Amino acid sequence: MAGEELNPKYKEGVTKVVNQSPYFSLLSMQIEDLKWGTSLLVVKLEEKHLQPFGYVHGGVMASVVDAATFWATFPQVENGLGLTTVEIKVNYLAPVQKGKLRAEGRCIKMGKTLALGEAFVRDEEGKLIAHGTSTMMVLPGLTVKGYEELPPARS
Repeated sequence: MAGEELNPKYKEGVTKVVNQSPYFSLLSMQIEDLKWGTSLLVVKLEEKHLQPFGYVHGGVMASVVDAATFWATFPQVENGLGLTTVEIKVNYLAPVQKGKLRAEGRCIKMGKTLALGEAFVRDEEGKLIAHGTSTMMVLPGLTVKGYEELPPARS
C-alpha cells in the first residue's frame, strides 16, 4: 500500500548509498524519506545549479523529477531486478533562484516490465515549481552499487 513504511534496514541501506553517490553529491540532492510508493528528495540550491540568467537550470529540475519518481518506485522491484528510466516528461511551472527544492515522488503504476511515476517539485514556501512523469523499465541484473545485497523492502 502506498505510503507504508519500508523495512528500516532497507531504507537505511538505500538512503546511505544513494545519498553518497557521485550524482546526488554533484547536485547536492538527498533522499530525505522513503516509503512504499513514495519518496521525498531535497536539493540545497547553490550557484552551481544556475544557468547564465541566474535561475535553476531545467536539467536540474529534470534530474530531480527523475530521481524522485525512481526512488518512489524502486522498492517495489523484486530482488535481483533493477529499474531504469526510458522516458521523462517535465513541466516547468515557475523559476527559482535559491533556497531548497523538495520533490515528492509517487509510484502511479508498477507492472512486470514497466512502471510509471510522477513528482511534484516545490520551493521552500511550497510553491509548485515543476511537475513531471517518468516511465521506467524493469531489467534483470541492475544493482545498487555499494549495496548489492539489499535486505527485503518490506519487513
